Amino acid sequence: MPRKVLPLTDAAIRNAKTHDKVFTLSDGDGLYLAILPSGGKSWRFKYRFAGQEKRLVFGLWPDVSLKQAREMRDNARALVARGVDPRQKQKTEDAEAEARATEAANTFEIIARDWHGQQVRTWSEDHAARVMLRLEKHLFPVIGAVPVTELRAPAILPVLREIEARGNHETAKRLRQYCEAVFAFAIATGRAERNVGADLRGALVPSKVKNRPAITDPKRFGALLRAIESYMGSPVTLAGLRLLPLVFVRPGELRQAEWTEIDLDAPDGPTWSIPAEKMKMRRDHVVPLSRQAVEIIADLHPLTGAGRYLFPCNRTNGRPMSNMTLNAALRRLDIAQDEHCAHGFRSSASTMLHEMGFPSHIIEAQLAHAERNAVKAAYCRAEYLPERRRMMQRWADFCDALKAGGKVTPLRRVNME
Repeated sequence: MPRKVLPLTDAAIRNAKTHDKVFTLSDGDGLYLAILPSGGKSWRFKYRFAGQEKRLVFGLWPDVSLKQAREMRDNARALVARGVDPRQKQKTEDAEAEARATEAANTFEIIARDWHGQQVRTWSEDHAARVMLRLEKHLFPVIGAVPVTELRAPAILPVLREIEARGNHETAKRLRQYCEAVFAFAIATGRAERNVGADLRGALVPSKVKNRPAITDPKRFGALLRAIESYMGSPVTLAGLRLLPLVFVRPGELRQAEWTEIDLDAPDGPTWSIPAEKMKMRRDHVVPLSRQAVEIIADLHPLTGAGRYLFPCNRTNGRPMSNMTLNAALRRLDIAQDEHCAHGFRSSASTMLHEMGFPSHIIEAQLAHAERNAVKAAYCRAEYLPERRRMMQRWADFCDALKAGGKVTPLRRVNME
């Protein structure tokens, strides 16, 4: 006659001692507690299914109480009675739970932030901040919490169309590009199989290229330079307004200029060397400094030379000037927004330098525009510096003449010797 198994009690479980080997305490109907040499007490269920003996682990005591273990045993026995293998069912449920957890960890926002974190290594600080601001403002609130595997183009398109309807075509276009890049990153990292962003190509109204406003008439440009001299705001901002027309770099490159990049005693003449990570085209760029530019920088040094940036933020020296400062200063001078902007000095210089007869390739090299031919690009950077230095001094002298209100007749041919 088989020995009757007495049900376990909480006291018996609590007082159970460990041994050198695993030993068990049975509760009946296949449920038992395995006492491990390590001191752990594991609930297990022994059953037969399809002619085979199998075991199922319920968890550790006291995380799983005696009462809970018995309920789990009863549920498992009921499954066996219905022809369902409880162990296989548990594996399936665990796999589904893991898949859900993986999806939850791979939402659009999480992957977009991962993608952004990879790209900032090659982006400028301003561009990286602008991309994240657009994502946080427009996409994350709507689709940020959705797993990328569940996202489809029809879920994203209404967001872009709403932005487009407000007239922000460029923003909508950029956001679509970000989506495509984020999904490409998700595919590359094994978190998606389809680029939903690419499915949105052609779904938006093509945006027209809008050139930044710029004064290109010499007489009006001279008036602009005189207006800058009358600026009554911060002397640091005034220095930026005065220097920008002479170097005609992108405003972001001027704002982030650091004192360590300036070499007024360079063998070939005063130079500002901008590292590749600050340049739009991701190439080192050299700006030859004219005599007038050097004077502005020298006057600025007592004001900001003790810090990192030539043009620091007015709240802290640890950050560069705001990207709105120069344009705001132009507005204070009654320069209309649709007439001229800080970036417009590049177009002003390019137009008038061409009219003065300077070779296009010299001007383009100084503007740091992209050169598709890598060999030619290297040649531009290495061999055109003397020509660019002469051009920059002629340009600064030309600006002085315009500012003085004198009549200046542009040369149609310029001797670069």
